[in-house]
Amino acid sequence: MNQTPPPSDATPDPTPVNLRDALEERYLSYALSTIMHRALPDVRDGLKPVHRRLLYAMRQLRLDPDAGFKKCARVVGDVIGKYHPHGDQAVYDALVRLAQNFAVRYPLVDGQGNFGNVDGDNAAAMRYTEARLTEAARALLDGIDEDTVDFRDTYDGEDSEPVVLPAALPNLLANGAAGIAVGMATNIPPHNLDELCAAAQALIARPDITAAELADIVPGPDFPTGGVIVEDRASIGDAYATGRGGFRVRARWHREDTGRGQWQIVVTEIPYQVQKSRLIEKIAELLTAKKLPLLADVRDESTEDIRIVLEPRSRTVEPDLLMEQLFRLTDLESRIPLNMNVLSGGQVPRVLSLREVLNEWLAHRKEVLVRRSRHRLAKIEHRLEVLGGYLVAYLNIDEVIHIIREEDHPKAVMMERFDLTEVQAEAILNMRLRALRKLEEIEIRKEHDTLTAEKGEIEALLASDDKQWARISDEIGEVRARFGKDTEVGRRRTDFGDVPQIEVNLDEALIEREPITVILSEKGWIRALKGHGNDLDKLQFKTGDKLLRALKAQTTDKLILFATNGKFYTLSASDLPGGRGAGEPVRLMVDLEEDAGIVELLVHDPNRKLLIASNAGNGFIVSESEVYAATRKGKQALNLGKGERAVVCTPADGDSVAVVGDNRKLLVFGLDEVNEMTRGRGVRLQRYRGGALSDARVFTRAEGLQWTDSAGRTRTVTDLAEWTGSRASAGKPVPRGFPKSGRFDDTPS
Repeated sequence: MNQTPPPSDATPDPTPVNLRDALEERYLSYALSTIMHRALPDVRDGLKPVHRRLLYAMRQLRLDPDAGFKKCARVVGDVIGKYHPHGDQAVYDALVRLAQNFAVRYPLVDGQGNFGNVDGDNAAAMRYTEARLTEAARALLDGIDEDTVDFRDTYDGEDSEPVVLPAALPNLLANGAAGIAVGMATNIPPHNLDELCAAAQALIARPDITAAELADIVPGPDFPTGGVIVEDRASIGDAYATGRGGFRVRARWHREDTGRGQWQIVVTEIPYQVQKSRLIEKIAELLTAKKLPLLADVRDESTEDIRIVLEPRSRTVEPDLLMEQLFRLTDLESRIPLNMNVLSGGQVPRVLSLREVLNEWLAHRKEVLVRRSRHRLAKIEHRLEVLGGYLVAYLNIDEVIHIIREEDHPKAVMMERFDLTEVQAEAILNMRLRALRKLEEIEIRKEHDTLTAEKGEIEALLASDDKQWARISDEIGEVRARFGKDTEVGRRRTDFGDVPQIEVNLDEALIEREPITVILSEKGWIRALKGHGNDLDKLQFKTGDKLLRALKAQTTDKLILFATNGKFYTLSASDLPGGRGAGEPVRLMVDLEEDAGIVELLVHDPNRKLLIASNAGNGFIVSESEVYAATRKGKQALNLGKGERAVVCTPADGDSVAVVGDNRKLLVFGLDEVNEMTRGRGVRLQRYRGGALSDARVFTRAEGLQWTDSAGRTRTVTDLAEWTGSRASAGKPVPRGFPKSGRFDDTPS
């Protein structure tokens, strides 16, 4: 088969390139484009290109706050046709967000129609909705026609667009921003404009103001949806000082009585950027999964204002406890991040502190002031030049008219004859005949004097740095007056609060608190009698059994039981059997060995400390918070040797310890001689020769040592010098009248 040979002037092979270098170059270009033109806002006006182009296009369409509305489709069409060659839906989404008062703290677009809601519903199509600028947007654009900012060509070179807006208000912090670029992101929550302006004025007055003082003026974000910030002040200060951090925000709620002792919780504000419908859906899912045992139902009764009703499972549930559980499991508490990564000077991505953001905005405002002043000065100088020509014409009116009528080139002749500039000569030639009245001459002289005075003021302003900052401070004061806290749009919506120190214990929360008397027998049978006024003498026990302990408690209490095996066990008072009969064996509730006996039963107090000891005379002090047992197996505290058993468990409330052995010798020493441990054998309390520890008690020496005999009488000894010694001593014989049982309490309690 014949093949046609390639022509001699065929295109040569392309130059080979390194694939790695080519990919790096192209990806870097993409990354820079994303950072500069999509994700990060400019620190000066707080806007991304799409938002800036939207506002500028709406200004060009004369959609001022006091003008009529235009269809959003018209706005979007102008934006994508002239300034932003991207998808119309993306541009419309940006427009919609600027109009949502639940997404933007100070909306820049005044929308008419369906612009979505806090439930997450989308806005209507752009052909149905209408828009115009707001007063806040007008402040951002104020002065844009006075050479205050640079302009650049649009993407097709047929028009021009502003590089940045004049920004009479600190929009970056006022409305916040969010964006994700390549390798970096930004997330700035909205703030209160009155506080930001106050901080900017303070920064002008005192450039050396500290970050902590700035954080006092700007205490935290101010979200359009309200809520309560529960972040501590130190964390907020660090976030503003570094530009990175976060804020915990909780929903605002209150208890509402519904009659007959019933109540419900009403949520009126939810955290920023939380969709209400998704929030309620999540709560309903947790209810179905039985992960919210304190909650019975959730209803959405919202109209224009948020009203979420939460019904408790029982009226005995604590509202704070119910809400604390919801805060932990749902978006009723949300963390709003702070990452002030912005384009510094419109060029360099940097994470800025609160002070740096305000300083860069103030520097931009100073540049705007200088450029606007110079623009105005140039206008005045041009007008003064024209007015000077007019005055020459009035003074020589007959000759001027003669030159215009007779000369072929009157402009050149007048310039030479009266020493006029080209501008002045052109102005005279364009002057109307009706302006030749004497009254016009007077008005021109008055205007000339007024403009001359204004020119002097502007020149003085441009020559003085202090006057420039004073003018900027006055302009910021005007913004505060328009958007201050005494206005509806400017009032602070987000408050500050503290997180209540509540331990969420669902088992206790579902139990109705009632007084009970816990009865424990020597053989380990336990029961609970209702109330505290029971006659213990009428209690009946099984044959050969008798009362060991009787405790006054509440149904919500936890009980700790110390056994002779050195273990602590935990019982729930609500789980105890009723007072009928002899009760149930403790061994059915906890894994207590058959050969182990019961030493003590106490109502659990995590702030209390106990002295525990074995019959070998070893013991130590342990905190009750360390002996709480989460399982039936209990928690080992006192380690025992072969043949040893635990015999003492008493509250360590006092400054001295009294120990007595079965040899009836008593020893008293200071409590500070006993170590505090979580587990072990402890230290030697008393020395014996073939004997064992019988009992121990902690007491206050100033009150004396007390004991109770078998008849129920209380004896007290205050002079304890005879029995006082060092820990691990043998001790001296017990005082006269000490119980024969060898224990300080010879009667069951």
